Amino acid sequence: MTPRNAEPLMRLTWTDSVTGAHGYLVVHSLVSGVATGGTRMRAGCTMTEVEDLARGMANKTATFNLPVGGAKGGIDFDPKDPRAFGVLKRFCSFLRPWLDAHWVTAEDLGVPQHLIDEVFAELGLEQSYHAAIRRSADPARTLRRVQAGLNAPVPGGLLLGDVVGGYGVAQSCLGVAAAWDWDVAETTVAIQGIGTMGGGAAWYLHEAGMKVVAVADAAGTLYDPVGLDVPALLELRDRFGEVDRSRLPAGVRALPRETIVGIDADIFVPAAISYALRPDNENLVKASVVVEAANAATTPEAEAALSARGVAVVPDFVANAGAAAWAWWLLLGEVGADPADSFLRLRTEMQAKVALLLADWRMDRLPLRVTGLRLAEANRARRTEAALAPEGEPQLLIP
Repeated sequence: MTPRNAEPLMRLTWTDSVTGAHGYLVVHSLVSGVATGGTRMRAGCTMTEVEDLARGMANKTATFNLPVGGAKGGIDFDPKDPRAFGVLKRFCSFLRPWLDAHWVTAEDLGVPQHLIDEVFAELGLEQSYHAAIRRSADPARTLRRVQAGLNAPVPGGLLLGDVVGGYGVAQSCLGVAAAWDWDVAETTVAIQGIGTMGGGAAWYLHEAGMKVVAVADAAGTLYDPVGLDVPALLELRDRFGEVDRSRLPAGVRALPRETIVGIDADIFVPAAISYALRPDNENLVKASVVVEAANAATTPEAEAALSARGVAVVPDFVANAGAAAWAWWLLLGEVGADPADSFLRLRTEMQAKVALLLADWRMDRLPLRVTGLRLAEANRARRTEAALAPEGEPQLLIP
């Protein structure tokens, strides 16, 4: 299995000549010459963080049996700074050889998909999935399929590409409820972060009838024990994902930001930052289950402490892998522009994996990460065995 300290294939550090900002690319593994993983931007981003995220991407692709390796990009810069677009463009320009041939990237914290696509368009690469699309027998047709999928409208006035990751997280939570025979309408959830991932998860959990009692953004925690009006709150977000406090619905209490960790709820979903749960705050968690919607949301020490006191942790490489898995299903032509097909595939696969992980937890208290890593390693072993067979593993073919 791939432990949290496994060495990556490559680490690269970039320094922006204009702002002095540092950027990082970590390629954990290549499969068929390709690795996939988003690009994030935040003040304080480190090489260690990006390395953890790249390792997580390698586990995501293996867990969902995708024919690619894992990588991640990260830039230590404030995405709200007016110079951020220029920094992102120069970072991508420097890494163009990788983006052209080997690294399929996408949105991540601080970098929405439309922004990174704009950078790619200015670099003449059209779309951030370029390294995969160029392998197609008909790149123009594949690009049309990808764009149609990303831009397919879904209920709520959003686009499929913007919500599919959050939908996957919601299905992970609903998979927990199904595996443990919880009444969805009586199950409560608290979500840290209501950007693309957290907001999408909140929307689909609310739609499914689960009671979202608390959400948190950068300004604080919003709490209502009888359940928040999630659609109304999402309408109040600005472009940075922060809710306008001057127009809160009646009954919503504004609490300090860190309060979200200790909210009394059945499920806690950290969907904002890496290392949100640490040894200094994991003891505040009252939930029975933590669903890691953010990458590397729980430090190893905090996860061990949570598991020891009976709190199950659904690891990020399962819980938030929906966007990555769906992107590759789209690239491979396994789903198209009809959101119903994508939602059915993701709901089925996510709930099945969560049920598998929870079965081992229920029987032997085996941490969910251990079971997930075993599944990933089994998939890797089968792919390696196929590659060593006389006929060899077929090269990555994009229809």
